[in-house]
Amino acid sequence: MAWCISEKIVCICKAHGIGAVLPGYGFLSENAEFAKMLSDHGIVFAGPSPKSIMEFGLKHRARELARVAGVPLVPGTGIITSQQEAASEAQRIGYPVSIPDPACSEHGTDPHVQVMVKATAGGGGMGLVVCHGPEKLAEAVTSVRSRGKTLFKDDGLFLERYVGNARHIEGQIFGNGQGHVLWFGERECSIQRRHQKVVEEAPSSYVERRPELREKLRLASTALAASSSYKSAGTIEYLVDDTTGEFFFLEMNTRLQVEHGVTEAYYNTDLVRLMLLQAQAEVEGKPGLSAEEMQQQTPEGPKGHAIEVRVYAENPAADYMPAPGLFMEVSFPKNARTRVDTWLERGSVVTPYFGERPD
Repeated sequence: MAWCISEKIVCICKAHGIGAVLPGYGFLSENAEFAKMLSDHGIVFAGPSPKSIMEFGLKHRARELARVAGVPLVPGTGIITSQQEAASEAQRIGYPVSIPDPACSEHGTDPHVQVMVKATAGGGGMGLVVCHGPEKLAEAVTSVRSRGKTLFKDDGLFLERYVGNARHIEGQIFGNGQGHVLWFGERECSIQRRHQKVVEEAPSSYVERRPELREKLRLASTALAASSSYKSAGTIEYLVDDTTGEFFFLEMNTRLQVEHGVTEAYYNTDLVRLMLLQAQAEVEGKPGLSAEEMQQQTPEGPKGHAIEVRVYAENPAADYMPAPGLFMEVSFPKNARTRVDTWLERGSVVTPYFGERPD
């Protein structure tokens, strides 16, 4: 289906003389084949290069790029090819000495858990199983491999140590594809359910109390983006040990995040405008924004505090199962200090298909 939609978009662009396509949040925004298809037809993809999308889209490859750039990594492995290799590598990474419950949990609530089996493709916790000990490892490997193949058309997986008492903090960058990278600070995304972010804020109150950590995050993020000649907006996600302050690379999101709004409010900037300026330069035959133009876009500095919350169509009385249906009344606060990014209005319908992947 994704290929069919891509072809239709290309046809529309050619019919109307469209020079660039802004990818948005999801669906085709991280589809390397779509970005390449546009490029092959002389149309600019207003986002990262197909190569960046492809390499950072595979978590084991992203880990390697981070390692080369000198970004701290959680102890882990490359692609696991067999159950025997998984067992050997899990022992190397290390299980806890005391195992209160030798089972696997997809939610990872036990702080003693130390080994995760992760799908290399996909995200949102949909290809992740956390294990307390070796007894259930084989089952976890089989489960993640099957889930990866079904959901992401890729059954590759790897192991990683689980950091139990951790925060989820991400850095916002913007590159011009020529090694010049802007840094727009961090966002705190630790309030989650089922590995899905619920509340995001900028700045992180945890990082605010540790300016040296912010500088380390900035240096790591810009180094990774520069070393890979990254262009357009990107988000680099980290696990931060709540006790020690150590941080570890988690993944790179090669698109605009839904939570980009809190960064825009905090820095009084417009990341989408930057994406379009980069695309305009490419339409004009340039590699992208020049070093001088990037300097002009350097943020003056953060101000204030911004918090974003997501509204879910779920039923809390039924274990938060999806609750599609018709919206009879929709009302949001209206004031100068509130920003609402939504497609909802009275009469809108949340269909039972909103969680499906387009491909």
